[in-house]
Amino acid sequence: MRKLIVFNHMSLDGYFTDAQGNMNFAQNAIPDAEWDAFVAGNASSGGLLLFGRITYELMIRFWPTPVAAEQMPDVAERMNNLPKVVFSRTLKEATWNNTKLVKGDLAGEIRKMKKESGEDMVIFGSGSIVSQVAQEGLIDEYQIVVDPVALGKGRTMFDGIQEKLTMKLKNTRTFGNGNVLLGYEPMA
Repeated sequence: MRKLIVFNHMSLDGYFTDAQGNMNFAQNAIPDAEWDAFVAGNASSGGLLLFGRITYELMIRFWPTPVAAEQMPDVAERMNNLPKVVFSRTLKEATWNNTKLVKGDLAGEIRKMKKESGEDMVIFGSGSIVSQVAQEGLIDEYQIVVDPVALGKGRTMFDGIQEKLTMKLKNTRTFGNGNVLLGYEPMA
Protein backbone atom coordinates (compact mmCIF):
# COMPACT_ATOMS: atom_id res chain seq x y z
CA MET A 1 0.00 0.00 0.00
CA ARG A 2 1.28 3.43 -0.94
CA LYS A 3 1.98 6.07 1.70
CA LEU A 4 0.69 9.62 1.42
CA ILE A 5 3.32 12.18 2.43
CA VAL A 6 2.97 15.95 2.76
CA PHE A 7 6.06 18.02 2.00
CA ASN A 8 5.66 21.72 2.70
CA HIS A 9 7.60 24.77 3.78
CA MET A 10 6.37 26.83 6.70
CA SER A 11 7.43 30.20 8.11
CA LEU A 12 8.48 30.57 11.73
CA ASP A 13 5.05 31.99 12.47
CA GLY A 14 3.26 28.98 11.00
CA TYR A 15 2.25 30.03 7.47
CA PHE A 16 2.78 27.97 4.34
CA THR A 17 1.80 30.86 2.07
CA ASP A 18 2.11 34.59 2.57
CA ALA A 19 -0.90 36.95 2.62
CA GLN A 20 -0.94 37.00 -1.21
CA GLY A 21 -0.87 33.19 -1.47
CA ASN A 22 2.79 33.02 -2.54
CA MET A 23 5.26 30.40 -1.40
CA ASN A 24 8.37 32.22 -2.62
CA PHE A 25 9.53 32.85 0.98
CA ALA A 26 10.81 29.26 0.81
CA GLN A 27 13.45 30.21 -1.76
CA ASN A 28 16.14 30.92 0.81
CA ALA A 29 18.78 33.34 -0.44
CA ILE A 30 21.50 31.91 1.80
CA PRO A 31 23.66 29.47 -0.22
CA ASP A 32 23.84 26.01 1.33
CA ALA A 33 25.34 23.03 -0.51
CA GLU A 34 23.83 20.55 1.97
CA TRP A 35 20.33 22.01 1.42
CA ASP A 36 20.80 21.96 -2.36
CA ALA A 37 21.86 18.30 -2.20
CA PHE A 38 18.84 17.48 -0.03
CA VAL A 39 16.46 19.17 -2.48
CA ALA A 40 18.01 17.37 -5.46
CA GLY A 41 17.90 14.03 -3.61
CA ASN A 42 14.31 14.56 -2.55
CA ALA A 43 13.33 15.31 -6.14
CA SER A 44 15.01 12.14 -7.39
CA SER A 45 13.18 9.90 -4.94
CA GLY A 46 10.24 9.42 -7.32
CA GLY A 47 6.62 8.94 -6.51
CA LEU A 48 3.33 10.45 -7.58
CA LEU A 49 2.92 14.20 -7.04
CA LEU A 50 -0.47 15.51 -5.90
CA PHE A 51 -1.58 19.12 -6.25
CA GLY A 52 -4.62 21.26 -5.82
CA ARG A 53 -5.44 23.70 -8.61
CA ILE A 54 -3.70 26.73 -7.10
CA THR A 55 -0.42 24.93 -6.41
CA TYR A 56 -0.60 23.22 -9.81
CA GLU A 57 -0.93 26.60 -11.52
CA LEU A 58 2.05 27.95 -9.53
CA MET A 59 4.18 24.91 -10.36
CA ILE A 60 3.37 24.82 -14.08
CA ARG A 61 4.38 28.48 -14.41
CA PHE A 62 7.90 27.67 -13.21
CA TRP A 63 9.07 24.08 -13.63
CA PRO A 64 8.61 23.67 -17.42
CA THR A 65 10.55 26.90 -18.11
CA PRO A 66 14.15 27.37 -19.29
CA VAL A 67 14.83 29.34 -16.07
CA ALA A 68 13.93 26.29 -13.94
CA ALA A 69 16.06 24.03 -16.15
CA GLU A 70 19.00 26.43 -15.78
CA GLN A 71 18.67 27.12 -12.03
CA MET A 72 17.74 23.63 -10.82
CA PRO A 73 18.19 21.16 -13.70
CA ASP A 74 17.83 17.92 -11.69
CA VAL A 75 14.73 19.09 -9.84
CA ALA A 76 13.16 20.55 -12.99
CA GLU A 77 13.69 17.30 -14.87
CA ARG A 78 12.00 15.29 -12.12
CA MET A 79 9.14 17.74 -11.60
CA ASN A 80 8.39 17.74 -15.31
CA ASN A 81 8.60 13.98 -15.79
CA LEU A 82 7.15 12.48 -12.61
CA PRO A 83 3.50 11.46 -12.77
CA LYS A 84 1.21 14.12 -11.32
CA VAL A 85 -2.42 14.39 -10.28
CA VAL A 86 -4.20 17.71 -9.94
CA PHE A 87 -7.46 17.82 -8.00
CA SER A 88 -9.80 20.56 -9.17
CA ARG A 89 -13.48 21.17 -9.65
CA THR A 90 -12.85 24.20 -11.90
CA LEU A 91 -9.79 23.37 -14.03
CA LYS A 92 -10.84 22.33 -17.52
CA GLU A 93 -7.65 20.48 -18.48
CA ALA A 94 -4.21 19.59 -17.15
CA THR A 95 -1.57 20.42 -19.75
CA TRP A 96 1.63 19.79 -17.77
CA ASN A 97 3.49 16.69 -18.91
CA ASN A 98 2.37 13.46 -17.19
CA THR A 99 -0.56 15.10 -15.36
CA LYS A 100 -3.99 13.64 -14.74
CA LEU A 101 -6.93 15.85 -13.78
CA VAL A 102 -9.30 14.45 -11.13
CA LYS A 103 -12.59 16.22 -10.45
CA GLY A 104 -14.26 13.62 -8.23
CA ASP A 105 -14.42 12.96 -4.51
CA LEU A 106 -10.97 13.95 -3.16
CA ALA A 107 -10.84 11.60 -0.16
CA GLY A 108 -12.35 8.71 -2.11
CA GLU A 109 -9.89 9.12 -4.97
CA ILE A 110 -6.92 9.24 -2.60
CA ARG A 111 -8.17 6.13 -0.77
CA LYS A 112 -8.23 4.31 -4.13
CA MET A 113 -4.76 5.56 -5.08
CA LYS A 114 -3.32 4.48 -1.72
CA LYS A 115 -4.48 0.92 -2.41
CA GLU A 116 -2.75 0.82 -5.79
CA SER A 117 0.76 -0.50 -6.16
CA GLY A 118 3.52 1.96 -6.86
CA GLU A 119 5.73 4.51 -5.21
CA ASP A 120 4.54 6.78 -2.43
CA MET A 121 2.46 9.89 -3.14
CA VAL A 122 3.56 13.38 -2.14
CA ILE A 123 1.42 16.49 -1.69
CA PHE A 124 3.27 19.78 -2.26
CA GLY A 125 1.62 23.02 -1.16
CA SER A 126 -2.09 22.48 -1.65
CA GLY A 127 -3.22 23.45 1.84
CA SER A 128 -6.90 22.88 1.11
CA ILE A 129 -6.13 19.31 0.08
CA VAL A 130 -3.90 18.78 3.13
CA SER A 131 -6.57 19.96 5.56
CA GLN A 132 -9.30 17.88 3.90
CA VAL A 133 -7.40 14.59 3.74
CA ALA A 134 -5.75 15.11 7.14
CA GLN A 135 -9.20 15.07 8.75
CA GLU A 136 -9.91 11.83 6.90
CA GLY A 137 -6.80 10.21 8.40
CA LEU A 138 -5.24 9.66 4.98
CA ILE A 139 -1.86 11.32 5.53
CA ASP A 140 0.87 8.96 6.70
CA GLU A 141 3.72 11.43 7.13
CA TYR A 142 4.29 15.19 7.29
CA GLN A 143 7.66 16.59 6.20
CA ILE A 144 7.65 20.25 7.15
CA VAL A 145 10.56 22.56 6.43
CA VAL A 146 10.55 25.51 8.81
CA ASP A 147 12.17 28.47 7.03
CA PRO A 148 13.87 31.19 9.11
CA VAL A 149 11.41 33.92 8.17
CA ALA A 150 8.32 35.43 9.81
CA LEU A 151 5.55 36.52 7.44
CA GLY A 152 3.12 38.22 9.82
CA LYS A 153 0.12 37.10 7.76
CA GLY A 154 -0.69 34.21 5.52
CA ARG A 155 -2.44 30.89 5.43
CA THR A 156 -1.75 27.82 7.50
CA MET A 157 -1.59 24.38 5.98
CA PHE A 158 -4.37 23.25 8.30
CA ASP A 159 -6.97 25.98 7.67
CA GLY A 160 -10.41 24.48 8.10
CA ILE A 161 -9.66 21.36 10.12
CA GLN A 162 -12.50 20.53 12.46
CA GLU A 163 -10.68 18.40 15.01
CA LYS A 164 -7.26 18.58 16.64
CA LEU A 165 -4.58 16.54 14.86
CA THR A 166 -1.95 15.13 17.20
CA MET A 167 1.44 14.29 15.73
CA LYS A 168 4.45 12.29 16.83
CA LEU A 169 7.90 13.64 15.97
CA LYS A 170 9.71 11.13 13.80
CA ASN A 171 12.92 12.99 12.86
CA THR A 172 14.61 16.37 12.53
CA ARG A 173 17.40 17.77 10.41
CA THR A 174 18.96 21.22 10.44
CA PHE A 175 20.68 22.95 7.52
CA GLY A 176 23.29 25.71 7.36
CA ASN A 177 20.83 28.11 5.70
CA GLY A 178 18.65 27.99 8.82
CA ASN A 179 16.02 25.61 7.44
CA VAL A 180 14.87 22.85 9.78
CA LEU A 181 13.17 19.70 8.47
CA LEU A 182 10.63 18.23 10.88
CA GLY A 183 9.18 14.79 10.20
CA TYR A 184 5.90 13.90 11.87
CA GLU A 185 3.44 11.06 11.69
CA PRO A 186 -0.13 11.16 12.98
CA MET A 187 -0.75 9.50 16.31
CA ALA A 188 -3.29 6.72 16.11
